[in-house]
Formats: sequence, structure tokens, C-alpha cells
Amino acid sequence: MNFDKDLDARGLNCPLPILRAKKALSEMQSGQVLRIVSTDVGSVKDFQAFCKQTGNELLSQTEASNEYTFFLKRK
Repeated sequence: MNFDKDLDARGLNCPLPILRAKKALSEMQSGQVLRIVSTDVGSVKDFQAFCKQTGNELLSQTEASNEYTFFLKRK
């Protein structure tokens, strides 16, 4: 999937991946896509809730080798 900005949140625990994603999204234009890579298992539910609350779209989430990759589209 194509993305406009990349965020490496590996090694960070809740709530840091969400806070870093929020900051990154605020610097982006509407419709742009942010890719986030996290190692925090809690980030799966966190990003789902974050998108519901903020109106940003969770395009996809995958897990491989204890790394979680999220693609968020800015509202």
C-alpha cells in the first residue's frame, strides 16, 4: 500500500504510539496516508479506538513477527 509518511513506533508502549501518530497526522493533509509500525500489542485496540474517536480511517492493520503495521488515512 502506498503511504505519504512513515512512523516507526517500535519499542514504544501505550500511549506513545498513539501520541506520535496524532502528531504526525496533524502535520499531514486530508486524504494522506500514514504508515505506523509498532511492537506494542495494545496498539491494535488503541488504533481502532483512536480512529473511531478522531474520524481518521484505519485502512488496514497487519501483524507479522510481533510487529503491527497500521495504515491510517487522515480525515
